[in-house]
Amino acid sequence: MAPRVLISDSLSPAAVAIFKERGVEVDVKSNLDKDQLAAIIGDYDGLAIRSNTKVTAKLLESATRLKVVGRAGIGVDNVDIPAATAKGVIVMNTPFGNSITTAEHAIALMFALARELPAADASTQAGKWEKNRFMGVEITGKVLGIIGCGNIGSIVADRAIGLKMRVIAYDPFLSPERALDLGVEKVELDDLLARADIITLHVPMTPQTKNVLSAENLAKTKKGVRIINCARGGLVDEDALRKLLDEGHVAGAAIDVFAVEPAKENVLFGHPRVICTPHLGAATNEAQENVALQVAEQMSDYLIRGAISNAINFPSITAEEAPKLKPMIALAEKLGSFAGQLTEGPVKQVKIIYEGGAADLKTKALTAAALAGLMRPNLSSINVVSAPAIAKERGIVVDEITRAAESDYESLITLTVVTDSQERSISGTVFTDGKPRIVSIKNIKVDAEFAPSMIYVTNEDKPGFIGRFATTLGNAGVNIATFALGRDQQGGSAIALVEVDGEVPMAALEKIQVLPGVKAGKVLRF
Repeated sequence: MAPRVLISDSLSPAAVAIFKERGVEVDVKSNLDKDQLAAIIGDYDGLAIRSNTKVTAKLLESATRLKVVGRAGIGVDNVDIPAATAKGVIVMNTPFGNSITTAEHAIALMFALARELPAADASTQAGKWEKNRFMGVEITGKVLGIIGCGNIGSIVADRAIGLKMRVIAYDPFLSPERALDLGVEKVELDDLLARADIITLHVPMTPQTKNVLSAENLAKTKKGVRIINCARGGLVDEDALRKLLDEGHVAGAAIDVFAVEPAKENVLFGHPRVICTPHLGAATNEAQENVALQVAEQMSDYLIRGAISNAINFPSITAEEAPKLKPMIALAEKLGSFAGQLTEGPVKQVKIIYEGGAADLKTKALTAAALAGLMRPNLSSINVVSAPAIAKERGIVVDEITRAAESDYESLITLTVVTDSQERSISGTVFTDGKPRIVSIKNIKVDAEFAPSMIYVTNEDKPGFIGRFATTLGNAGVNIATFALGRDQQGGSAIALVEVDGEVPMAALEKIQVLPGVKAGKVLRF
């Protein structure tokens, strides 16, 4: 059955063509209200949106099939990311499709601000010739302060350097090496505020960046500064900015985004030294086409091939990596499930060691799968997307270790679960047949495939156990399919991992648990 995608906002027709070419069924139904959307969302595996559609927790309750939300654009303010993650829905954006367009808009606003172009145009077209009124400033030699030097900020920096500006940047994630490559000076925020002639914002809206240009920070800027915001409304305290404009401390502001949009009224409107545009950062034909094509390609690749690109809430997986990862993800999830079915009491810590080839894969995705398997016995709705967040909420410490192969296996994953009362380890690998296998339990070597119905027994290594065990199952009408054994030493502790056909009656399991030498017995299901 082909996956189905709903496009609920205006996207280029080219996006529809890409979905169809990739084997995805697509419907275009824009301008739906929230109730209309909720009524049909349960029929779709994917939802492609721009900024109009609001993907709320309530909408996600109706999205029983939904696997992915694709936002054609950068900002995902209109998507409830925690709710989507809890639901197991991948949320993707398209961070590169409109980067150049947004950067160019910031540069255009900088020129318009420096030379007062909108006011000069209005004056001239009104029949005035106020040549002496519009005395601008040169861009050359000015200090441009960039807050946020990611995809868009770095393009702005490149263009500004070409205009012979001096560029300083505040970005906690900007490495010194990257700053050197860009030709910018990395500074702290207070330093940028004190030195910049022009400040331009290029950060997403997060709890850390909200109101980054607060009244307090705006007061730290140098007199005559000019402010540009093409990023997100809410990054600038609009009331404080208006006050400093009125006082002449801020020489001008060019604002493309507002705290409330659509902005039909705003405290900044009407000020003679303010330029406002209606969220035009990504408004070029090229950008609209690019983000539409990109979101269609990303969503199709995920729904058809399992590749994940530009996901907000899950590690990226390329189309080339997906086939290699698939059996290893299955292994990680089953190792987690094995441990989860046997673990009693709250889990305090999970340690996962990736050896050999496994260490070269996307271990974040493998860890997410292991956590999902581990917690599923208690949380049936959990999945690989929601698992890391739920583990964090529950205070589970997760440690990942990668290292070169130290065993006989090309790839090996070892999962250790720690509770207040015990520590349990299990190791597994994937052979050339692509099937996950258990190769060690509690450091006891064993070789067993995972099967739908299994019995796990720990016992003393003494003669007669296998006969008594098999007889008990035979008397209960349970057929043994495979029988894997392991022990730490002769006469020591032993493990039996037995695949059986069908269900194991509780009465039979209880008889196994009281057999001589048996320490514990449990039915496992995969």
